[in-house]
Amino acid sequence: MTEGTAPKITAQERAGVLGERLKERIYASLTLLAVLVGLAQNGHASHLGAAASVAVTALGLWLATLVADMQAHPVAHGRMPRLAEIRHTLFVSSPLLTSAVGPLLLIGLSALGALHLTTALWIAVGSEVASLAAWGCAGGLRTGAGPLGAVVVGALNAVIGAGVVAVKLLAGH
Repeated sequence: MTEGTAPKITAQERAGVLGERLKERIYASLTLLAVLVGLAQNGHASHLGAAASVAVTALGLWLATLVADMQAHPVAHGRMPRLAEIRHTLFVSSPLLTSAVGPLLLIGLSALGALHLTTALWIAVGSEVASLAAWGCAGGLRTGAGPLGAVVVGALNAVIGAGVVAVKLLAGH
């Protein structure tokens, strides 16, 4: 490989990276669900407070992942991570940050007066549950489950998201 050229990766390696990114996105969605429900239930959240909660949650998840990966690497490999491995970690973990974009946009629309903040937060909750269902459907289709199987897998993923919502609602905070 010459200087400045990217290494060639196989389809299997590409699938592995995409799988890691999706895992992080799903993890972030489940975590954000809990935060969004808590904010929506509160009824007293400000736009700035809600946006800060969502942004800090995503940032905290991302930083925790980076710290964990950087601490685990020397233990697993007997050396510090190389630059390419650090770039890989940053790429794979980026969905932890981008997961906040949708909720932040909805909070921003609310701040502009397009909808009430509580409504924006519940829409964000619904969109996170819907994204879990969509990823489940995509996974079902990729595994050859057919349209009906994909819908079943998507529904199961949505039930998991709804379970997080239910736990938060039952907890009352």
